[in-house]
Formats: sequence, C-alpha cells, structure tokens
Amino acid sequence: MTSPLAEIRRRLAADDAAAAEATLGRLVAEAFGLEVAAVSFRRDGYSLNSANGVLRLSDDRRFFFKFHQEDGEEDTLEEYYRAELLHEAGYPVDLPVHVCHQVGRQIVLYNESPYPRFADVCREADQGARAAAPLIAAQERLDDLVLERAVATLHEASAADDAAEPIHQLFYRRLVDRPGDTVPGGRLRRFYGGATMRLPDVALVFEDFAGRTWEINGVRYDRTVAELFAESRGRLAPGTVDSYAAIVAHGDAHNANLWYRDDRPQPDLVYFDPAFAGRHVPALLAEVKTTFHNIFAHPDWLYHPADADRDRAISIESDGSLLRVTHDWRLTPLREAFLRAKVERFWRPWLATLQARGPLPAEWRRIVRCALFCCPTLVMNLSAGQGGHSERTAALGWAMAVMLGAEPVGDTDIAARFFDSIDPAGVVPG
Repeated sequence: MTSPLAEIRRRLAADDAAAAEATLGRLVAEAFGLEVAAVSFRRDGYSLNSANGVLRLSDDRRFFFKFHQEDGEEDTLEEYYRAELLHEAGYPVDLPVHVCHQVGRQIVLYNESPYPRFADVCREADQGARAAAPLIAAQERLDDLVLERAVATLHEASAADDAAEPIHQLFYRRLVDRPGDTVPGGRLRRFYGGATMRLPDVALVFEDFAGRTWEINGVRYDRTVAELFAESRGRLAPGTVDSYAAIVAHGDAHNANLWYRDDRPQPDLVYFDPAFAGRHVPALLAEVKTTFHNIFAHPDWLYHPADADRDRAISIESDGSLLRVTHDWRLTPLREAFLRAKVERFWRPWLATLQARGPLPAEWRRIVRCALFCCPTLVMNLSAGQGGHSERTAALGWAMAVMLGAEPVGDTDIAARFFDSIDPAGVVPG
C-alpha cells in the first residue's frame, strides 16, 4: 500500500498539485487533529528527497512543513526529527510544534519562520545579488560552534549504537538492500543497474561505464566508479567495529536546512529538519554532507543543472577503457570561503582532536572520501534525463564524484588539496 508521503511526492512529480495538497491536508488532520484550509508546496532544486512548504489552518495559523520520503526505503528508516536531542547538546535548532514519527507519515510542522533559508541567500550571493561577507561570517561562527559541540559530545559508542544511527540512511543503506549484503542494492541498483549512461557523444551500459578509468582536466584517477561503490559498501558499513568515536550531530545540516537570522547585529544560523540527527553519529561522517552540499555541489550542477548546462563548458570522450572529461567548473568566491572555514574551523582541528584522543583510523581519508563520493551519486540519480540532468551535467556530476572519491595519480586537484590541508599527520600518504 502506498504511504501518504509517497503519494504526495508522486502527485508532485506528475504536476498534480491539487491532489498532493489534498493528501497532505488529510495527513495533517489525521496525525495532529488540525483542520487545514490551504497548502502551498515550495518547488525548488534543494528538495531532492523531501517536500516542504507552508500550510494555513482554518483558524488562520500558519506552519512551515517538511517531510522526507525515500522510495522503497520506508521500512529501513529509523526515528526522525530528534530536535530535542540537538537542543540539549547545545546546537541552535528550531524546535517543531508537531511531529509525526509513524513510518510513511513522518512529517514535521514548525511555526512559519520569518527568516530565509541559508541556501537561498547563498545562491543570491553566488550570483552577485547579495553581499557575501555577512554570510561567510555566519558560516564561520556556526563552524566554530559545531566544533565546540563535537568536542563536548565526543564519546565512545558500541557497534549496536552505530547500527541504529539514522545517518547511515544517507550512505550505506543506499548501497544495499539489506545490511551485510556484498552485492549492489538500494538506490545504487535502482538508479543505475542495467541503465544506459548517456553522456555527450558517449552511451554506455552502467556496468561498462562503471568499469572505466577516468582522466579529468588532465588528471588521472586511481579508482573506477565500480571500485568506489564496492569500497564504500565496505568502509561505510555500520557495526563493523566493537567501538568507535561518536558525537551528537545533525548529520544533514546543508544550507537548505538552515534558517538565516538576518535581523540581528551578527546574523546567525539555526538548524531545522534534523531528520537524521543522532546521539552516536560516527565522528568522521557528521560533517560530510555539509562539506559536500554547501561547497562542492556548487555552483549549480547538482541543484540547478539547467543553469550549469547553459553556463559550463563540459565535454567527454571515450578512449578505450578511459573516460576523458574536460570542464571549467570551479568554486565561486563564497564557496571558496566556506571551504576555507570548513578546513580551518572544523576539519583540521577536529581530526587533530580525534588523533589526540585516538586512535584516528588509519583509513580516515578513504572513509571520508567514500562518503563524499556517495553524496552526489546516491542523493539523486545522476543519469541524463533524471533530476533535470542533461548529458553534459551528468558527465560533470560523475566527474565531480570521481574527483571526490578517488585519488589523483601523480598530480593534485581541489579535493586532494582539501585532504592534504586537514591531515593531522601533515604528510600525504603514498
């Protein structure tokens, strides 16, 4: 039986807003006993696995709503929306008014916020329509606070704790059908298994595509897509060690899950939608999603691929078993500043803390790279014709994923420099 949330997303995908609104109204009435007068969905590029908007009740009260719905994955989801946990740990978080935890009906209602989402004001700054300096300062203050709270909540957790953490829904559980599987499953199989990957002047069955080596802007890489997915299944599997370093964290605090409070002398950022928050979040995974989605996913290619298709130079050619990609992607000044802040205010001191309290896993770099690789490849389907992607932006998306996951051979790139800059040993592994 189709859940209400799956039905809403299906209706939205079919541009049947009226039916989606009616279904949401019934869900809210059944879950919370509230009479909905009107529903307005927000349609934007940031709602990759979710839907959000504003609803008005019959008594004219207004709420911001949001829910996650992941096709075929509802029976694997753990408890959502643990805002109180973050609040108690000292994180700035908007507490919801109503929460439904029932599987297939997991929706959260907030008092309508007077503040913009940070993602929206950052896009304005990327496009030159807003000053970047206040946004950078707000991000730096949040990075400082996240490091402080991470250090304060750092503890040793068990394999059972690890296996129960919702954050694994964002990584490992998208790679397999069942825990412990050694073959592709989950979104990996549903998105790409047997599919034809259509790229500019190249069309390959996914299994052939995934076995090719890569050269990106003249740099060769040491792993194929198939090898990266296989490595990710092993390195990101929860519950594989007796104990591990864990913290209390949001886990999915990308900029579309932050309010930008701009009505104060020092604008600041507040979390909402802690759908994957946890008490025992693995220390190396807690800020991976923010690092990817707030920095490397920009400008445009993930969230607004039509703009990237128009503005970016992208080409790909197949040379035997080699895929050779050339593109002109680069970070905007705002995202460069965000990257510096993430390096200096979180990742470098955080890894040094983990090493001091030790031991920092020797394979930490590969764990983080695998998680970064999973962000673009499993958050949405990177195939042309899916998620708004053209053949050109699909090629760019896969090139970005390989750059983040694989190691450059005898050369460097922006991802390798990022890892070198946060390495507490101060040396580059051979």
